[in-house]
Amino acid sequence: MDDSICALRSIIGSSGNIVFFGGAGVSTESGIPDFRSTDGLYNQQYAHPPETILSRSFFDSNTAEFFRFYRDKMLYPDARPNAAHIKLAELESKGKLTAVITQNIDGLHTMAGSRRVHELHGSVHRNRCMRCGRDHPTESISESDGIPRCICGGIIKPDVVLYEEPLDRDVVDSATEDIRNADVMIVGGTSLNVYPAAGLLSHFRGDSVVLINRSKLPGEDRAALVIRSPIGEVMSQL
Repeated sequence: MDDSICALRSIIGSSGNIVFFGGAGVSTESGIPDFRSTDGLYNQQYAHPPETILSRSFFDSNTAEFFRFYRDKMLYPDARPNAAHIKLAELESKGKLTAVITQNIDGLHTMAGSRRVHELHGSVHRNRCMRCGRDHPTESISESDGIPRCICGGIIKPDVVLYEEPLDRDVVDSATEDIRNADVMIVGGTSLNVYPAAGLLSHFRGDSVVLINRSKLPGEDRAALVIRSPIGEVMSQL
């Protein structure tokens, strides 16, 4: 076991209030591509850029095209939790970790057994009729053609935060409170370039920040520990 893993074990061992903040890199080892890597969605070619397709104005004006992209690139029904998701759930069950704050919409933290999960950008597993408010399973979208519709005729919209839409205020407030109360923040699998989500870290007042990411992150000079490796690989060694 190398020195960085030993240091991480020591930080976790001395803490009783850890909060984890993660992004797309947490789920890449489950087979879900991130947006900004070489092979990510932002580096593939479409008639419109992904950030345009995933905007509220595009959803409203090009609904069928939105759902064509959404089914093809945003739904991964066969994805399963990897070592990072599983270890974080174990840390919570042992009373070490207070909460998971995620920018991902895949629901893998909950699938792994984590109970307190703040999904800043929503979840593909929640879908609601825009007309009557009826809840629908993911299959209502994945197994439909064109624009998915409720029995009332309304459009079924995924409960995910699109560009141009605000984050859910209750989710943000709960996540912010957990960050303020944490003594250790573990940040993993995120570029820290997506705002306002990344801005929540400014509320941390605890002892140590641990950064785990394959590429360099802002604020590394102020972190107690920096590990440049895939987070699943790191967590599997704890």
